[in-house]
Amino acid sequence: MARHDPNIGENRPVIRQLDEGAVNRIAAGEVVERPASAVKELVENAIDAGATRVAIDYADGGKRLIRVTDNGCGMTAEDLPLALSRHATSKTSGEDLLNIHTFGFRGEALPSLGAVARLTITSRATGEEAAEISVSGGRLDKVRPAALSAGTRVELRDIFHATPARLKFMRTDRAEAQAIAETVKRLALAEPFVSFTLTDCSSESPRTVFRADAQTGDLFDALHGRTAQVLGRDFAENAVPLDTEREGHHLTGYAALPTYSRGSAVQQFLFVNGRPVTDKLLIGALRGAYADFLSRDRHPAAVLFVDCVPKLVDVNVHPAKSQVRFRESGIVRGLIVSGIRHALAEAGHRASSTVAGETLGAFRPEPAPEARVYQMDRPTPRPATYRPQGFAEMEQPSVRSEREVARRADEHVEEASHPLGAARAQVHENYIIAQTERGIVVVDQHAAHERLVYERLKRQMADNGIASQALLIPEVVELSETDAALLLSHAEALAELGLGIEPFGGAAVCVRETPALLGEVDARALVSDILDELTDLGETTALRARLDAILSRVACHGSVRSGRRMQPEEMNALLREMEATPHSGQCNHGRPTYVELQLSDIERLFGRS
Repeated sequence: MARHDPNIGENRPVIRQLDEGAVNRIAAGEVVERPASAVKELVENAIDAGATRVAIDYADGGKRLIRVTDNGCGMTAEDLPLALSRHATSKTSGEDLLNIHTFGFRGEALPSLGAVARLTITSRATGEEAAEISVSGGRLDKVRPAALSAGTRVELRDIFHATPARLKFMRTDRAEAQAIAETVKRLALAEPFVSFTLTDCSSESPRTVFRADAQTGDLFDALHGRTAQVLGRDFAENAVPLDTEREGHHLTGYAALPTYSRGSAVQQFLFVNGRPVTDKLLIGALRGAYADFLSRDRHPAAVLFVDCVPKLVDVNVHPAKSQVRFRESGIVRGLIVSGIRHALAEAGHRASSTVAGETLGAFRPEPAPEARVYQMDRPTPRPATYRPQGFAEMEQPSVRSEREVARRADEHVEEASHPLGAARAQVHENYIIAQTERGIVVVDQHAAHERLVYERLKRQMADNGIASQALLIPEVVELSETDAALLLSHAEALAELGLGIEPFGGAAVCVRETPALLGEVDARALVSDILDELTDLGETTALRARLDAILSRVACHGSVRSGRRMQPEEMNALLREMEATPHSGQCNHGRPTYVELQLSDIERLFGRS
């Protein structure tokens, strides 16, 4: 039975050429989704013009007003009408779209904005007079003289007034303002040597929402300072620098320690050749780099820059230029995973400083007025022969000789100079209290030992390989020809992980061996999971993740249990091994294994500072 289609009449539809206004409004729907998109395009134009100062003003979440002012090279009166023409740009000749060195290159932003809003551009080039041009709903006015010292000012009013249906899809002023702030922060991270100011002009008294002054020094110093401005000093203090290269791809930036994790992906900033992107390949690689350190409900924080020859990446994939396509995606993913893991390993047992801050915040000292200091509260001068007491000294004098007590005291003094100090006590049969030169350390013995055992098992597996078990009856898995070819192209890498596969005629593959660690395994489901990752990312981590999960469970059951009383020697041995083992600052689930409290912070809790 034929279905009636109301879109097809009796007469043949006629092909028509859309007018320029309709073309621009359609393009605006792709390029300018919301006020934050307009801010992104205008600020990128300012940066491409060589600006070192960019000021962004908005009102009512950008719906009523968006104004971007810069001190860039500016435009002449003759340039202004051309800048509002579709596909007119100074950033590329169009001959080589794989050799892009600027943010913009399509010449769509300004005409698209002019098609859906009231747009005014005022600009002055060096040695020229300032000029101004306006466009409203696609109707262009004449160029007229204006007053401006240098650079360019773009003023956008009543966005989407020419397409009122789009206004119905706008969110609240607060939500749109927040999106604008996030956009500006991403661009501020991309350009640490440029000053940014974001101002809310919704009321009679404008309010500065965000400010980031231009940084100085080398790139790493500038980026470190900019991350502190954008993400806060906690991120800057708890992030490790990245600087690694592989086959023409260069990775730089900062990655936060696993114990400085977030409840959502709000502090993940990714850039390709300086361009902010939200690429799923890079996001997946970042997640994979922390897979060994974070539980599924926690998200890493990082600012990553991937730089390569422009011809190795296609930025002309999405109208908003937020996605890219790498020629060698596997190299990029491997670079991010290995670069971050190597940097975190060099951090050793270090845990984030915010752990101590959260611990201190959990205390509730009783507020008290300024109290007089009694004699008994004054610090007592210590004699030159003073030695801190440890476990040995707290025993009865008759148990050990004075010489043995002095020897043990010397050992405790030496151990206290280590980063994690000397063990002084064990409380609730789970927490080790250690004294350092600057304060105390509280260690979760089970979590710490679990991480140590896990790292030991991983090293053993890397040294000795992954044992495989032959299936008594090999399992044949039917696939499509494309999937079979894709899976077999990674057969050698899978064999190193204990999974043996081979072609079985047609589009089928035969699974003959599986990793012994996994025990009884559903080979068909495992192959399906691996194929999903290979199709999505170009490589697979599913099998490695399963093996690591098994090792993590083995480490949990093989570690020191909570409730076990430990001897002083055992506690100190645990502390020394933590200091020598990478990643020991967090357990297998990303929680801290120890908390360090400075003596000054402890004294402040008791009002002694």
